[in-house]
Amino acid sequence: MRSQTGRLTALALLIALTVVLTRWGSIRLMFLGLETLRIGIGALPVILAGVLYGPVAGFLVGAVGDVLGWAISPMGPYMPWFTITTGLCGAIPALVIWALGGRERPLLWHLFVGIAIGQLIAAVVLVPLGLLWLFKVPLAATLWPRLGIQAVLLPVHALLIKAVLLRLQPFWRLRTVPVPSGSGRSGS
Repeated sequence: MRSQTGRLTALALLIALTVVLTRWGSIRLMFLGLETLRIGIGALPVILAGVLYGPVAGFLVGAVGDVLGWAISPMGPYMPWFTITTGLCGAIPALVIWALGGRERPLLWHLFVGIAIGQLIAAVVLVPLGLLWLFKVPLAATLWPRLGIQAVLLPVHALLIKAVLLRLQPFWRLRTVPVPSGSGRSGS
C-alpha cells in the first residue's frame, strides 16, 4: 500500500509540475493569433514520469496535465489532439529507453535517444500537424522553429533527468516497475 501511495503522490506532483512549467514557466510565441510555439521545460515532468514509472504513467501524466492545465488556464478551445500528443511525449521516451535496455538504470545515451525520438514525433511532427489540420497554420511557421528549439532542449532534458535519477538512486528500490526475478538483487 505504501509504495502505491508513494507512486500516486509522485505522479500527482509530476502532473502539478507539468501544469505550472507549461502554463506559467514557459515563453509562448504567437502566429496569426494562435500560440504556435512554447519554449520551456514543461515536458520534463512528463518524460520523467515515463522514465521512472513506465510508458503508461508517462502518458497519463502528460494527458492529465494537459487537460488540467487547459481547465485552469484555457488558451482556446479544448483539442484532444494535443492531449494525446502530450501523453505520447511521456510514453515514447520510456518505450524507446526500455527497448534500448535502459529500463532499470538508463544511461545518459538511453535518455538522449529516447527523449530525441519522443520529442521529434510529438513536439516536432504531431503538434505542427495538429496546428495545420485544426487551424491551417503553415508547417513552415512551426516545424523548423520547433526543430531548432528541441535541438537545444534535448540535452537540457536528458541532463536534468539524469541528475534527478542520480539523486533518487538511494531510493531506487521504491520504484514500482517490476524487477525480473533472478536479477541478482538481494532483499526486498
